[in-house]
Amino acid sequence: MKNILLLITCAVLLFFPFLGAVHLFDWDEINFAECSREMLATGDYLRVYIDFQPFWEKPPLFFWMQSAAMKIFGVNEYAARFPNAICGVVTLITIYLVGKKLSGVRFGLLWALAFAGSLFPNMYFKSGIIDPWFNLFIFLGLWNFIQYVWKRNHMEISDLKYQPWQYAILSGIFIGLAMLTKGQVALVIFGLSVLVYWITLRFKMFFSWAHVLLFLVFAVLTMSVWFGYESIKNGPWFLQEFITYQIRLFSTHDAGHKGFPGYHYVVLLLGCFPASVLAIPSFFKSKDITTQEQDMKKWMLILFWVVTILFSIVKSRIIHYSSMAWFPVTFLGAFTVNQLLENRMQWKLYITIIVGTIGSVVALLFTVFPFVAMNIKKLIPYVKDEFAQGNMEADVHWSGFESLIGIVYFVLVWKALIWFKNGQVSKAAYSLFGGTALTIFFAAAIVVPKVERYSQGASIDFLKERAGEECYVQVLGFKSYAHLFYTQKPKPVEPRAADLNWLLQGDIDKPVYFVSKVDRIKNFEQYTQLKELYRKNGFVFLMREVPVAEK
Repeated sequence: MKNILLLITCAVLLFFPFLGAVHLFDWDEINFAECSREMLATGDYLRVYIDFQPFWEKPPLFFWMQSAAMKIFGVNEYAARFPNAICGVVTLITIYLVGKKLSGVRFGLLWALAFAGSLFPNMYFKSGIIDPWFNLFIFLGLWNFIQYVWKRNHMEISDLKYQPWQYAILSGIFIGLAMLTKGQVALVIFGLSVLVYWITLRFKMFFSWAHVLLFLVFAVLTMSVWFGYESIKNGPWFLQEFITYQIRLFSTHDAGHKGFPGYHYVVLLLGCFPASVLAIPSFFKSKDITTQEQDMKKWMLILFWVVTILFSIVKSRIIHYSSMAWFPVTFLGAFTVNQLLENRMQWKLYITIIVGTIGSVVALLFTVFPFVAMNIKKLIPYVKDEFAQGNMEADVHWSGFESLIGIVYFVLVWKALIWFKNGQVSKAAYSLFGGTALTIFFAAAIVVPKVERYSQGASIDFLKERAGEECYVQVLGFKSYAHLFYTQKPKPVEPRAADLNWLLQGDIDKPVYFVSKVDRIKNFEQYTQLKELYRKNGFVFLMREVPVAEK
């Protein structure tokens, strides 16, 4: 209990402060928060909407969490990110308990430390996107299935207090929750992992078909809490559109991100640093480990390869698509540290080189960036992109002290490497992972809000000023959800309000504000009724007034 309280305290201190310090980012953060806001605005919690039109891309579980937070904290950034901060606490406790059951208290703490002390795994608990909960539910589903396998096949591990059929039910419930969070890809990841494990056993039966049926029944029942209700009430439309969308994501660049074949491996190496580098030795055969450690490692390796290969096949490549691999990567990173502590593994020079290189580059970026930002306007003539030039004109105050984040991180990384080399493994792990966690904490509080001012600050400021005003607001020439969330758009009474052509040249009944970009506005010059209000930081703000004769 003492360790759990310690983890809760650390997680709360790491993830909850400054959640509302920076605006939500387009697209995903604002998209999801807007879905939750519209649940509150419409009072309809059983259907997902965006711009008050049915939204078929995601099921509602995460939006229920966000809308509940908005009921408590108001419709704002803190509420939108609050569910993932809770997920951070739950995730660290979960992997601590799993690690403790597997290899003892120390390994549980190491795994939690590796997860909290790696770049993206930490950062995403400060975000407002769906994936942290989605990944946690899949992991819990897989973990309960692993325990099912161990219990059914009498593998040596203590404290397996449930019967196999009970683990099968728990596994099904968690996979059902994952599908309620983001869809059937949860079952695909789970199913492929189980299939690959079965192949490694040369199709030796390690499960009962009756238990598989039990798993499926509870997965479907859990999922049907909403999918079933939606289909009965509104017909199969949502399910059909949702499946079509998932197929489109798999086969096309629908999300607008192409990437390259090895995209997810690079993302994991850099984004899951430093656990990703420490994990490398554990991809190979380990000495003197227990049966359950060997099997758990096997499951984690399978999960890693399933996730990375599956999403390398998918045409749309986005950072968080492979985020499920953070569980096996941090597990393997902690496994390496534990092996070092038990003298079952020797420190490798190549790990020093890779950790030192990546850590130094990250530290250098944090150190140099504030000074570059202080002189960013001098770089404008060398930038070709017109919108980027406008972004760089933003007035953001940098003192130079922000670079201390990078300097301290550089010292902590290299101090950790010296300790690793000298066999002081515990000190090294705390320095490396703890230093990374603190770097993210201070960067999120100090650096990210300033960077956001360049990318979208002027636009968000304009939109917030329109909140409560009797008007329409729309974007021109680019995709955004910010105009919906930050104007707190009410449900339209006028059905033509969703028609861009009507807003541009129709018989409008109230003023229309438009937000465009300097490199897109030329495509709308033919609309002479648009009056340019001003330009700021790459954005162009326009207005169309109600024609006098129609007032």
